[in-house]
Amino acid sequence: METQRILMRSLAVVVFASVIWTITVSAGPDEKMITCCRVVSNAKLTDPIIGFRLQNESLPCLKAVVFKTKRGEFCLHWTLPWVKEEVKKLFRAQRNKRLTSTPPPASSISKLTPVGGSSQSTDRS
Repeated sequence: METQRILMRSLAVVVFASVIWTITVSAGPDEKMITCCRVVSNAKLTDPIIGFRLQNESLPCLKAVVFKTKRGEFCLHWTLPWVKEEVKKLFRAQRNKRLTSTPPPASSISKLTPVGGSSQSTDRS
């Protein structure tokens, strides 16, 4: 009975390790995916930025701004003035894109219809 328990635990460890290995190795050399910034750069990015995400500190991950470019993702120190300015610009661009998107079509219902089919009188005389 004890041998069976040890074998099951060993099998579970092997399965877990193989899943982790598959996830981390499945990205090819052109598809590197940053899941956690453990080192941040202070260098100025020269490539055009096509996206970004913010990463909170949760050791071993550091607080960082991750900018996405055609060459990949780069972890940058969140306190750099140019990084803060770029994040503001990207937030503004996202907000403006949402505000200028086409509005939903107008409703085809001409009269207000009470929910549940009942009507309530607002006259309290």
